[in-house]
Amino acid sequence: MKPVNGSGMKRAALINDLSCFGKCSLSVALPILSAYGVEAVSLPTAILSTHTGGFEGYVVRDMTDEMRAFSAHWKRMGLKFDLISTGFFSSPEQLEIAADFIHDFAAEETIVLVDPVLGDNGSLYGCFSEACVEKMRALCALADVISPNHTEACLLTGSAMDTCVETLLPLLPCPNAVITGVRRGAEIGYEARLDGERVSVYKAYVPIQLHGTGDVFASAYAAEILNGHGLVDALPRAAEFLDACIYDTAKRQPAHWYGLAFEDELKRRTHNS
Repeated sequence: MKPVNGSGMKRAALINDLSCFGKCSLSVALPILSAYGVEAVSLPTAILSTHTGGFEGYVVRDMTDEMRAFSAHWKRMGLKFDLISTGFFSSPEQLEIAADFIHDFAAEETIVLVDPVLGDNGSLYGCFSEACVEKMRALCALADVISPNHTEACLLTGSAMDTCVETLLPLLPCPNAVITGVRRGAEIGYEARLDGERVSVYKAYVPIQLHGTGDVFASAYAAEILNGHGLVDALPRAAEFLDACIYDTAKRQPAHWYGLAFEDELKRRTHNS
């Protein structure tokens, strides 16, 4: 077999769903990481005709069997990854597969980033059970850094939904955590504990409903880390990227309601490089 490692490029394994229309999960992670010069390898947990926000009659295909088969093939190939990033899972079984993947492919220097997709706006998503929450806690314990929103941080810690971030951060099952989407007056941002340091980053709140902001942030954060920035320094850089995407998307409303217009920012960065 020809060698598959040692190209000199950073390589990321992206374990998430693929929504073929709409802007979330793999459909944003693949182009964003690629634009940052990272070789992106996708392991789909499900394939959907569209994402689930605002669409009716969408079609879903579960990829549990394929996750096992793809992982086994890559193990035989000896694939190595600099980063493993996880997002949406459709069952507790898939979360177990992801944990096995981390055990099999995460070397000592591999960064594991878990975006614990569980819920939003104070409630667990209807497709998840408490078993999923338990398995997600276990997956987060394997991570180097996690990026829950406030609702997910509460679910992971078994806390009331009005628990403040200062209380949540030390309770989370990973020493490095970024709580996303935290409101502070007319601002929205991130409260984090990274490398033992408390970090806060806030931007002006744009009052429009947006889909996939967490996915765009997690993708940019992973890309910044793989481009040599530490967990702390990568946070404001990823926040700047997301903020630019939000403002670009606001200009395209109401037609571009189904996700962030991240392509505008990637195009701008490419032309300025």
